[in-house]
Amino acid sequence: MRSSWFNKLSIIIGHRSPVNWLLLCLISLLLLIFVLGSSSSNIVDLAPHIPVSLLYTNYRKVKEQAAVDYLELRSVARGNSRQREFDLCGKERENFVPCYNVSANLGAGFKEGEEFDRHCELLVEAEKCLVRPPTEYKIPFQWPTSRDVIWSGNVKISRNQFLSSGSMTKRLMLLEENQIAFRSEDDGVKDHSRQIAEMIGLGSDNEFPQAGVSLPFIITYKLFSFGDHWLWGVRTILDINCGFGSFAAHLASLNIMTVCVAAYEATGSQVQLVLERGLPAVIGNFVARELPFPSLSYGIVHCAQCGIIWDGKVGIFLIEVDRVLKPGGYFVLTSTPSMSEGSSSKMKRRNMLNPMKELAQQLCWTLLSQHDELFIWQKTDDVNCYASRKKHAIPLCKEYDDVQSYYRPLQPCIRGTSSKRWIAIQNRSAGSDLRVQSEDYFEDLEFWRSTLKNYWSLLTPLIFSDHPKRPGDEDPLPPFNMIRNVMDMSTKYGGLNTALLEEKKSVWVMNVVPATVSNSLPLILDKGFVGVVHDWCEPFPTYPRTYDMLHASGLLSHLTSERCSMVNLFLEMDRILRPEGWVILSDNMQIIEMARTLAAQVRWEARVINLQNGSDQRLLVCQKPFLKK
Repeated sequence: MRSSWFNKLSIIIGHRSPVNWLLLCLISLLLLIFVLGSSSSNIVDLAPHIPVSLLYTNYRKVKEQAAVDYLELRSVARGNSRQREFDLCGKERENFVPCYNVSANLGAGFKEGEEFDRHCELLVEAEKCLVRPPTEYKIPFQWPTSRDVIWSGNVKISRNQFLSSGSMTKRLMLLEENQIAFRSEDDGVKDHSRQIAEMIGLGSDNEFPQAGVSLPFIITYKLFSFGDHWLWGVRTILDINCGFGSFAAHLASLNIMTVCVAAYEATGSQVQLVLERGLPAVIGNFVARELPFPSLSYGIVHCAQCGIIWDGKVGIFLIEVDRVLKPGGYFVLTSTPSMSEGSSSKMKRRNMLNPMKELAQQLCWTLLSQHDELFIWQKTDDVNCYASRKKHAIPLCKEYDDVQSYYRPLQPCIRGTSSKRWIAIQNRSAGSDLRVQSEDYFEDLEFWRSTLKNYWSLLTPLIFSDHPKRPGDEDPLPPFNMIRNVMDMSTKYGGLNTALLEEKKSVWVMNVVPATVSNSLPLILDKGFVGVVHDWCEPFPTYPRTYDMLHASGLLSHLTSERCSMVNLFLEMDRILRPEGWVILSDNMQIIEMARTLAAQVRWEARVINLQNGSDQRLLVCQKPFLKK
């Protein structure tokens, strides 16, 4: 039976045979195409030129419609329903950190501090949802303001926790309404830093890069000017249980990279607060597993009243410090002042020094200097020292695997003595780096120099100069860089980091070397950069909303071959990305199309950019919206 609309059409046009109907439809279709084509061409010819700024103004609607169209086409092709966006998680997961479930760890039998350690093997597949910001969350201040002032609602420390904290905390911080201000002038950090420099034989903390370097070498360096990265000394510092990052904030002004490492905390997180200030930090502790750093990585390991009993467990924590410390490097320890009535400072220092003295001798450390509660040991730069120790000393590790370290159990033996990287800090230079580099390194660096310039031309003013425009806001002025905390999720030699510094961008980069590729992290750390080894099939050890930009080149293709869950990866990226933060993904066209679908599911605003270089490589540029419930 024919439909009613067909019968009405037959009355108007007349009854025709099926062949005539088909010819009529075909002719009508051709006429329609001709008319529309002509009119559209006229419209294009007559339309005025649309400024780029107006294109950016309507950018959001175009992207949303493009995402909808793509998802609908994908669902039609596959014959299934359109994939929906992920819901927001409940309030209880506002500060969710996977792999750090204390109750589950206790239930599995972990104790004596291991319940606060990382246990991804116990990670239960939870509801797939987007970790939302707290109700009081605000977009962080721009750097360098964020170094001294943060929004109290952005971190997990409450007013009651602040007021109940010790006098040291109150001296370092000032809580005013909904802000936390850090008293950089009154916290004594500058004096502390200067004192450390003087105790290791320097004139001031500005000279940390010259630590351990002989005077003739310094004179030669100054006479012939080998360049900014020739004289190494102390370039990177590991700050254990760093408090609120005041030491790192001071050293940042001296261009010395200081990385905070602290255990997971359910409340009052040090790592979250330090990252909120725009300074490097990562979750980690010394309880049972090695830190995610290779051996011989840091010039100074710093512990100011960090609460660790270093001679506990037969000194295994101190052995881990020795592992990450470079030959000739320094271990700086500030003990907790004794507050008990009638206690003797001299007796306290003696009780602390005796077991440390024995362990230091076994590690071939020398007590370089001591002043009140401040102790500085120096690690030997003579590998032959270990052969001259007493019997029954801490043994040397037999197996050689000093480069790759990914949450392995702590080892009661000394690592790194057979490594080719056993080079004293006073002998390190740009030439030392060249020993482990190849032409591939320089090609990578040149690639990122040119790529970064392309980023600037393609993405400015979206990312690198202007603040993202919010409804009702006036057009922002462009002098400030809204990006401070950057993560390169699949770095090779730190090329993006180098290019950013050469362009004098006020950012720091967490260089992440995937655990399943050749580990170039030692080279990156020797350059004075920050980095960790990480398996992206697992969550990253940080708190939510701690990075302004995530960058990954070729990572998705690599993880697809590793059969990692792309959905879980995008949910994890969304977790650690700040609201209004940016994601830049570079990969082949097929992978980028898949990524765009996932970006729509996590509610990012996404745009594909064709690099127009003749390759099938594409950029996917995404921005995370500020979602509130």
